[in-house]
Amino acid sequence: MTNLNSLLNKKRIHFIGIGGISMSGLAEIVHNRGFIVTGSDVKSSNTTLHLEQIGIKVYYGHSSSSISSDIDLVVYTAAIASDNAELLACKEKHVECVTRSEFLGLIMKDYEFPICISGTHGKTTTTSMLSHALLSAELDPTITVGGILKAIEGNIRIGKSNFFITEACEYCDSFLDFFPKVGIILNIEEDHLDYFKDIHHIRTSFQKFASSIPQDGFLAINGGLEHLDEFLTPIKCKTETFGLTADYNWYPKDIVFNDKACASFDAYYNGEFKGHIQLSAPGTHNILNCLSVCAVCHYLGLSLDTLNEGLSHFTGADQRFEVKGSIHNITLVDDYAHHPTEIDATIKVAKAYPHHTLYVVFQPHTYTRTKAFLNEFAEVLSQVDHVIITDIYAAREKNPGDISAKDIVKKIHNLGKEALYISDFDEIANYLLEHAVPNDLIITMGAGNVNQVADILLGK
Repeated sequence: MTNLNSLLNKKRIHFIGIGGISMSGLAEIVHNRGFIVTGSDVKSSNTTLHLEQIGIKVYYGHSSSSISSDIDLVVYTAAIASDNAELLACKEKHVECVTRSEFLGLIMKDYEFPICISGTHGKTTTTSMLSHALLSAELDPTITVGGILKAIEGNIRIGKSNFFITEACEYCDSFLDFFPKVGIILNIEEDHLDYFKDIHHIRTSFQKFASSIPQDGFLAINGGLEHLDEFLTPIKCKTETFGLTADYNWYPKDIVFNDKACASFDAYYNGEFKGHIQLSAPGTHNILNCLSVCAVCHYLGLSLDTLNEGLSHFTGADQRFEVKGSIHNITLVDDYAHHPTEIDATIKVAKAYPHHTLYVVFQPHTYTRTKAFLNEFAEVLSQVDHVIITDIYAAREKNPGDISAKDIVKKIHNLGKEALYISDFDEIANYLLEHAVPNDLIITMGAGNVNQVADILLGK
């Protein structure tokens, strides 16, 4: 299969794990193109209900009976185990199977300008910023984003132009299945150590991703990456750097933060003023995210006025320092941060945000990550006034029995700081109601389901 057109003889496509944020978007794209689409997932969700409402049949639970003899192609995610009943049924019935990333790459080849946003952190926010810019320019892009973007009322927008915007995740080398014409590399750090061996392995994967951009393509890359010259040597396409100083192609001047920790700044390109930017998403890290978008807009021939117009409607991605509401004049924020660097960035935003005392409810994400960054989690969370740690969200992993949320609490205590372990979400909510006072700030933090604590509080 070379592109989506080659699938025209494959009328029925089944998605295992269709409720995932990316899988659901891909399913909707091919459903919109006239394919007969079905899917399965463990349980019902708002995403699967939406898919059902637009005419996609969703099975709940994974069963071999979901793989009917008339299915032409099956798409599955990296989270699906090799002994999954549906995958085994595909093997038995000789049904062709591809991974989510392979299928996304297949779709991407149908577009003249596939734009892929990569990096250990910031992909969803940067993809959202760039999406706003192209929408503002009326370029009618197709968009897949790893969160809910209010401007498109979901995680997917199906356009009619040659512009395709997507996040490019490095986990399991997924982004090496893609065909970017334009790329962004926001940052490269250790993560996903259940797959990658070490930082060298991760850097090699990002270098392969960058090298996949053709000679007439474009890459915007964080100029602060270690050994940048060595990294860029094999890359064929035009490359521009971004950073916080004039050492890079794109950089800011005269940065000013408002009372919500959102920055405004003048954007410069090779010493030339290009425009004034006003962000409505908080934090210094979002200046860097925005500069990468400035570089791509410039390459595409869009003015920074167009970008600014788009950004004026963007207040941040879903679950990225998202203000959920307030109770008793206590502000409730939800944030997706689940890596020490992301947590540190969120805490910096929180410290600049109006509040009296800061409470963080942190849910570690995966046993592998918790074990790999145990000391780093303790160090970064020890900056917070009051920390509550809840149980590890397993995601795709099984409990190895050698790491727990209580280990983070112990490490924080060893640093001379206070932290509590509370497993039950209702108990956490009751504790916060008893101890937080007006003008305090509560952040639920993690990539699992810890956001339910804020929902419980708002319902009380």
